[in-house]
Amino acid sequence: MRTRPRLLAVAAAGTLSLAAVTGCGGTDGTDGTDGTTSGKDPGPQGSASASQGGAADGPQAVRAAHHRTTAAKTAKMTLLTRARSGGDSAEARGAGVVDLGSGSSDLTLRTGNQQVRQRLVDGMLYQQPFAEQRQQLPQGKSWLKVDLKKLLAQSGSSAQYEDPTASFNYTKGISDKDVTKVGSETVDGTATTHYKVSVDVAELAKGNEQQAKQLRAQLGDRLPLDIWLDGQGRVRQEKVEVAPKGGKQGSSGARTAVSTTLKFSDFGTDVNVTAPPAEDTVDITAKAAQQGQRTSKS
Repeated sequence: MRTRPRLLAVAAAGTLSLAAVTGCGGTDGTDGTDGTTSGKDPGPQGSASASQGGAADGPQAVRAAHHRTTAAKTAKMTLLTRARSGGDSAEARGAGVVDLGSGSSDLTLRTGNQQVRQRLVDGMLYQQPFAEQRQQLPQGKSWLKVDLKKLLAQSGSSAQYEDPTASFNYTKGISDKDVTKVGSETVDGTATTHYKVSVDVAELAKGNEQQAKQLRAQLGDRLPLDIWLDGQGRVRQEKVEVAPKGGKQGSSGARTAVSTTLKFSDFGTDVNVTAPPAEDTVDITAKAAQQGQRTSKS
């Protein structure tokens, strides 16, 4: 049965971002997903209430979350992506660090006994694929390189190659009516406030009508997002669950639903992400664009 391998591919490649739109990222257990944090913040954690520390509450807090989180400069992050199709399921977990200002990140992604290393530097996505897949690369090459801006311009979608923190930007431009307060909850030992946010899908592809059209066809007009903010108004956790509304989903005919969770912790941690040596990389941007164009037509 081919569904299981395909789901593993969706989940693994998917940890490359939440936009579960295409297949995404999430949080991890021992790395942070099952409630065990990878470490403690340099600063104090919330105790009785997530609204302590002078942070705003309600829609204002959600709108300010991006700025407040970015002000922390760096963080550890974990990802968890779960893909479901029919009666089959698969998941991919990731853990690493991110520069919240520049967007650079360094992650190790795992699905089953497979492991993928991924770096994002200056808009370039680098992936060191599974060991057996690396054997298919040109001699001396061990990393794939994708120019995300070029890929988006050429295909209207960045397919499975995504910025793993893409969902971190989804709260920009929301209005008061888009936010619902759920209540106080604890995330990995930190007091937080949980909000449900309805994101305008068109905003995710602002300036790219082709991509906006694809997203609306796949997701509808709104994308549901859950977000948990700590007492300083910083994002501790984001979760998106997407069940595509259209498009071919493999030989079984079942559509693939994807759940992605992103967590931040240890704000202010040391982060130094660099690109792999040029002689170790092979640029597959053009090939990825061709694949994206074929997928959008199918």
